[in-house]
Amino acid sequence: QVHLVESGGGLVQPGGSLRLSCVASGINFRIHAMHWHRQPPGKERELVASISASGTTDYSDSVKGRFTISRDNIWNRVYLQMNNLKPEDTALYYCVTNFRGREFRGQGTQVSVSS
Repeated sequence: QVHLVESGGGLVQPGGSLRLSCVASGINFRIHAMHWHRQPPGKERELVASISASGTTDYSDSVKGRFTISRDNIWNRVYLQMNNLKPEDTALYYCVTNFRGREFRGQGTQVSVSS
């Protein structure tokens, strides 16, 4: 069974940084692309960042240059380093992967950016 657990969220002031972490189990982690999605209050979920099995990364325009996605295939973890955070980054952040045609995601970790 695929299981994803996110951590690292919290309350931070504008301009601050956070590092999100997601640990995966139940899959051959190293062959799967991993993604971070977020859902702001009252809005649709959106793709923030992706990393392929080979390490190629991609970002939404709203976070490009501020966020960095990375992965550790030894410990089955994917990270999202978030710098220069803005109030509009406030959202529930999810770790997501696809396995056998289905999407799996964790429970999410809340990120709140406010002064």
